[in-house]
Amino acid sequence: MIRAIRSRLGGKLLLSHLIIVVVGVTVLAATAEIHAPAALSHHLERMQSLLGPDPSLAADLRQSFMAAVNEILAVAALAALLTAAVVSGFVTRRIVSPIRRMMHASQRIAAGDYHERVEHMGEDELGALAQAFNRMAQTLERTEQRRMELIGDVAHELRTPLSSIRAIMEGLVDGVLPAEPATLLEVQREVSRLQKLVHDLEELSRAEADQIQIHARAAAPADLVEAAVQRLEPQFADRGIELRVELPQGLPAVLADPERVVQVLLNLMGNGLQYTPSGGRVTVTARAAPREVTFTVRDTGQGIPAEHLPHIFERFYRVDRSRSRAGGGSGIGLTIAKHLVEAHGGRIQAESDGPGRGTALSFTLPVAPRLSSY
Repeated sequence: MIRAIRSRLGGKLLLSHLIIVVVGVTVLAATAEIHAPAALSHHLERMQSLLGPDPSLAADLRQSFMAAVNEILAVAALAALLTAAVVSGFVTRRIVSPIRRMMHASQRIAAGDYHERVEHMGEDELGALAQAFNRMAQTLERTEQRRMELIGDVAHELRTPLSSIRAIMEGLVDGVLPAEPATLLEVQREVSRLQKLVHDLEELSRAEADQIQIHARAAAPADLVEAAVQRLEPQFADRGIELRVELPQGLPAVLADPERVVQVLLNLMGNGLQYTPSGGRVTVTARAAPREVTFTVRDTGQGIPAEHLPHIFERFYRVDRSRSRAGGGSGIGLTIAKHLVEAHGGRIQAESDGPGRGTALSFTLPVAPRLSSY
């Protein structure tokens, strides 16, 4: 019996209500027992003229009065106990039933049903608990969906280079392809793509888990842009794409991790390099505001339709689903860039006037304290 009560919230609530009633009745009875004789004596003195000199009549009245008080207390205690049981049952159902529904819902979520939700339970603490529970379930559902999408995306990204390597190796084994440096170089390129994909996935995993360390210090925007331009300038020259830098004088220093900001610039400039045809142009600019500096990489490439703009920072997202990755990156460079910018306290966005009209990718960084111009 005691174990059953201790293992059920309803039993605990009922027991607590009964204990409160018993304590209340006990205090009331003790108070009546202590105070009733004195109060009765006080009133008997005023009634002495009516009772007469017979002391037995006063004693009999005192005894009858105490018996009536005890009888009243007993009836009141029984009524209180019954009322407490009824009220406790009602309150218990109001409290325990929603909790039981949440318990069942949590069990279904633990079994893999992430669509499970609980109904609205009012505006009290139980209602707030139900809302928090639904938010947790929604987050778990979104996390599971992203996990499944990631598995599918990674499998898709690995399939192409692995199929290419397998085809080349089968050609070499069958003697269809000659064992020449050019053939082996093709295998090396595919292996390099796999290595880059693995590296990007590791970087993305750390970024989404907020595990990327940012060593922020005052840095000159011109130095950051110059470091990125020097690394990509040969590739722009090979593709016949003009790389232009337009930075105003007197830009304030930004509070940033130079290595990470250069990585963001490389990702944005690499995106322009990938989607801008030969003879086009990619321009890197920056402008200052009172509390931030905005960097912009604008290209004259194929542009982005308006319906795709909100999604281009999602991992593995491609505007043209029919395009292969053979000439591009892993598809998560912009996603990593977004996480890096937000880790600095900045914002990143994309703008495009439509297909064939180019794209502008911009991000902001906070101005460093004790502003200094460069």
